[in-house]
Parts: sequence; structure tokens; C-alpha cells
Amino acid sequence: MSKMKKTRKPGGGRKKLKPEYDAGKNLKEQMESAVALYNSEMSLQAIGDELGLNPIKVRKLLITAGVYESDVAEKVQDTFEEYHETQDYKTSILSTAAALDLSIASVTSYLPYKKGVYFPSTEKEKISVGAERQRRYRAMKRWRADPTEENFWGVVLVYAGVKFKTYSGLPFTYEVRKGRNGEYTKELWIDRREKSKSLAWSSIVLALGNIRCEVVERPKALGDIRGVTYIYGMFYRFGLIDVPGEVKEKMGHPKKRKK
Repeated sequence: MSKMKKTRKPGGGRKKLKPEYDAGKNLKEQMESAVALYNSEMSLQAIGDELGLNPIKVRKLLITAGVYESDVAEKVQDTFEEYHETQDYKTSILSTAAALDLSIASVTSYLPYKKGVYFPSTEKEKISVGAERQRRYRAMKRWRADPTEENFWGVVLVYAGVKFKTYSGLPFTYEVRKGRNGEYTKELWIDRREKSKSLAWSSIVLALGNIRCEVVERPKALGDIRGVTYIYGMFYRFGLIDVPGEVKEKMGHPKKRKK
């Protein structure tokens, strides 16, 4: 008489050695701790000693959080993103390593942790904030190195949805919409609470050409342009102009950008 085969219970299988261990949660906590220490101006080595981590992992955590910036990190990330437009993740890493004459380990150390793999979905928004901050930094640096109208349009695009303030301290944001052909229209929609106003790209370019000094006393100094009060707030947030001391009290004090 043959033995009866036991039916496998639902959910059965090999048990985790550490069922309480959550890689995503653990990495998130490490990232938050690293950011806090980095903001207190501790070095990567000192942060690593404090958290019991390799300095290279500390740097990767800070890159993921969007607070670490360097010329090497920017070069690696820009090169990787270019390849990643047409290649899968692993192939893009190989191509980046070959193009920059770096090891694969070096390339991955300068890239943020992949979303969804190491972090829970509830943290997706938080990680994307850091990614957007890096994108804005790179767009602005690209324009400063090559101040073409196309590169400045790239700056305006990545700042869509960011909060700005007018000369009088009123908050606003803007969005750039796409037309029927799927491409962005050269028009910004300013959101001021219940009202939305349009701002033409040509007006922004005109005001950009009218910057004559570092400290711009008032919006009209950029020209008699429709929507110049919003352009003034945008240029201040971009770091293109400075404003009088008393105006900063209303508009805020943007953080100093790293050169």
C-alpha cells in the first residue's frame, strides 16, 4: 500500500531566517540618519563610523535622498540617464562604465538605489523629491555652462510644480501643459489659489535678457512685461537675481547653491 502524499499548506515553504527583517524599512532608516548627520556637516567617513556603514554606502544613501552633489556623481548620472533612454538598467551601467573608464562598482555607487526594489511604495514620493532636486541642479548647471534658450527651457520645465513667491510674498506654482501632439507648449500656467493665469515663454526670455545687475530692486526693473511679477519670483528662486534685504523677508532666503 503506497503512502498518501501530504497536501502542502497554503503559504507554506521555507521560512525566512529573520522574518522581522525588512530591507526597505532598514535602508530608509539608514538614509534618514545619514541625511541628518550630513546636514550637520559631518564627513562621509564620520557618518559611516557613526552608523557602522561603509562611506561608499553612505554616499549612495545621500545620493538617493538627493542631498549629495559632486562633479563625478553628476557626470555618472547624466551619462547613465542618456544610455538608459534606449538601454535596460544593467546594459546602461555597462555602457556608462565603458564610456567613463570606471568600474561597474564605481558607477553603481554613484547612482541612487532603484525605486520599488529597496524602498516600500509608500516612500516613492519621498525618493522622487530627491530625484527631482538632482534634476533641477543638473538642468541649472547645464544652462550655466551653455546659456542657450533651449537649455533655459529645460530649467523652466524641471521647476514646474515647485513653490515660488512673488515680490509681495504671495505663493504660486506653475505647470507646463502638453499639446495634442504630445509636446510641451511654450506657455506656463500660473496657479494662484482659485485663479490660473498664462505666462508666455517669450515674456520669460525677454525678462532674462533684461537682467542688468545682481540685485533687482523690483519686478518692473526686468521690463514692462505681462506676468513679470511671477518671472521675478522665478528668477530669484533660480538664483539668477538677488533682491533687496527687506524683500527677502517676504520671499524667503533660498539656500546657497553649490558651484
